[in-house]
Amino acid sequence: MHFLPEEIEDYVVNHSQSEPELLASLNTETWQTVLNPRMLSGDFQGRLLSIISKLVRPTSILEIGTYTGYSALCMCEGMTSKGTLRTIDKNEELYDLQRKYFDLSGYGEQIHQYIGNALDIIPTIDEKFDLVFIDADKANYSNYFDLIIDKMNPGGVILSDNVLWSGKVIQELDPKDIDTKELLVYNKKINEDSRVETVLLPIRDGLTLTRVID
Repeated sequence: MHFLPEEIEDYVVNHSQSEPELLASLNTETWQTVLNPRMLSGDFQGRLLSIISKLVRPTSILEIGTYTGYSALCMCEGMTSKGTLRTIDKNEELYDLQRKYFDLSGYGEQIHQYIGNALDIIPTIDEKFDLVFIDADKANYSNYFDLIIDKMNPGGVILSDNVLWSGKVIQELDPKDIDTKELLVYNKKINEDSRVETVLLPIRDGLTLTRVID
C-alpha cells in the first residue's frame, strides 16, 4: 500500500541519500535468492535508520528480527567505535548470508547473532541498550516492548517497523487477524506509556520512533 502518491514517494527517494555499495549488493542478493524480499528495509528506510543511529550514537544496539542483515548494517553506521549490535532471528537458514555481509562490512566483530525465540533470548542478555529496532512477528510487539523497556538507557530510542500494517490498522478488524489486533494494542500502548514519548511516522509501512524519557 502506498501512503503517499507514487510520484511523491519517487521524489522523496530520489532526493535522499543512496545506499552504500555493499548494501546495494545485499539488497540485490536478497531479492534474487530469499523468500519474501519485501521484508527488507530497503534503501530509503535504511538511510533513515542510519541517520537516526548517527544522531543517537549508540554503544549498544538490539535488533529483534534480522532477516538478511540489511537494517543491522544501517544502524551500525552510527554506532560508537567500541559499540556492539546484537541481532535476533528465528530463521537459522539466513545465518550464513547475514554473516557474509556482516564480515564484509567491517563491523563483523561488533555484531553478535542469535538464533531462536527472542522472548527467550532477550532476558538472557545482560545489557542496557541505546537503540532498539523491533521488526519481527507483530503479534509479540507488546511482549518485546515489555522485555526491553527496563533494559533501555535514559534517552534511548526504540524503533518499531510495520506499525501501519498495509493500512489494516484503520480498517474494520477481522477477528481472525491476530497481527493487526496486536498492532492496534501496541500502537496504543506505546503512545500512552508515561515512560516514553512516541511519534508514528508514515514511512513505508509505518515506523514508530519512541524515546525513553530521561
